Amino acid sequence: MSQNEFPIKRSFIEETFPVKEVSEESAREKNIRHGHISTLHIWWARRPLASSRATAYAALIPAPQSIEEAEKIKQFIADLSKWENSLNPTYIEKARDDIRKALGYTPRVLDPFAGGGAIPLEALRLGCETYASDYNPVAVLILKAVLEYPQKYGEKLVEDVRKWGEWVLEEARKEIGRFYPSDVVEQNGYFGESGEEYIPVGYIWARTIPCQNPSCSAEIPLMRQFWLAKKSNKKVTLYPYVEGKEVRFRIIGDGYEEMPKNFDPSKGTIKRAIATCLVCGSTVDANTTRKLFQEGKAGERMVAVVLHHPKKKGKFYRVADEKDMEVFRQAEEELNGKVEELRKKWGIEPVPDEPTPEGKGKGAERAFSVRNYGLNTWGDLFNSRQKLALITFVDKVREAYRKMVEEGYEEEYARGVVTYLALILSRCSDFESTLVRWFNHVENAGNTFARQALPMTWDYLELNLFSPVSQGTFKSMFEQAIKTVEFLTK
Repeated sequence: MSQNEFPIKRSFIEETFPVKEVSEESAREKNIRHGHISTLHIWWARRPLASSRATAYAALIPAPQSIEEAEKIKQFIADLSKWENSLNPTYIEKARDDIRKALGYTPRVLDPFAGGGAIPLEALRLGCETYASDYNPVAVLILKAVLEYPQKYGEKLVEDVRKWGEWVLEEARKEIGRFYPSDVVEQNGYFGESGEEYIPVGYIWARTIPCQNPSCSAEIPLMRQFWLAKKSNKKVTLYPYVEGKEVRFRIIGDGYEEMPKNFDPSKGTIKRAIATCLVCGSTVDANTTRKLFQEGKAGERMVAVVLHHPKKKGKFYRVADEKDMEVFRQAEEELNGKVEELRKKWGIEPVPDEPTPEGKGKGAERAFSVRNYGLNTWGDLFNSRQKLALITFVDKVREAYRKMVEEGYEEEYARGVVTYLALILSRCSDFESTLVRWFNHVENAGNTFARQALPMTWDYLELNLFSPVSQGTFKSMFEQAIKTVEFLTK
């Protein structure tokens, strides 16, 4: 076959491209959550859909014949890259027609390292015969959810993911919902009236170490700072005070007790692993702090409960008490039995026991500092109630698959449905570890992998996965997934 039969032609992208406009759309895409494939699962190297769509189109059409033509096509590409035009037939059909006319055939696109699936998804959208692969099993699962199942099963998938996602949530609630009891106000107080019911959003914990002053030995709650809500229109904080040799807390600020003038909530008890005892004022150096964790002499303490009222705006707070800890201890007991049950049922260890990454070298040591504090396995990154919640949800997802097959669903289709349920739960686990911070500036849960690292977190939020509010709950991750499946099947 001679080169003359298929002469090499320059494509549009080799001559010019609306870099600024497409870059702006790609940056804007980071803030899009409704329907975007990024909400299915984290993939660090995922390419923006905007640039993937625009560059694929520009690479498949010929170079412009004039400046006027170039400017016209550049404007079209800029519009094509907009998120709101992802499914707009006016733009998508024109792009497909342009490619067919330019080539005279349907092009084949292969992405051998497809990762999060952005490039093959957009090539598929442009009418190309698309092939995608990856050697990472997580990427392969994402690719199936983004490319294969939506194309294969269509809108029926949306209906069944919704149906079985709701089933999983309710079945899990029946089994472990009692470990997240609502607050019923017994008498009028600073955040509620008698008889009102408040739902827990989550629980704020502080890791603890003993003071190394021999004449003190008090428990030091390790907290970066004490703010619970730090907004322009709402400031609420924990106020630590000493009673005997014990550090206790009160809630102060807007809507609560008045904030003392000399108290600075931004100054916590630990910074760069150097801890300060609030009882005697002595400090514990960073090396000793790490040693205490490694020797198993550190602990943790629940310090506050974050609450939500269905008919009121915002979050509410109270100091954690013995009743909260008693419920937590009951969850610990339940976990022991659940682990034994699932170990026999699954034939594998329910709580992950693989080692966490070792930080070697200065940069890596900071990125994976959990190893310095005795968090040596992935299971160590979760407290007892978090472990119970996650393995219970996993069990319900597995049961959903079994029930679907029993009800006559095709096995491959049932596997496709539970793939989305598993991805939803995987997203939840990112928000349900002891490395999750409470973001006081938005009063919402943070997540474990805010960046590609596992840095130590001194105080953390234990999220209630059944909460109707807050990001990271099963409901919020489920709703995001449904919107994405709807987007992919249109």
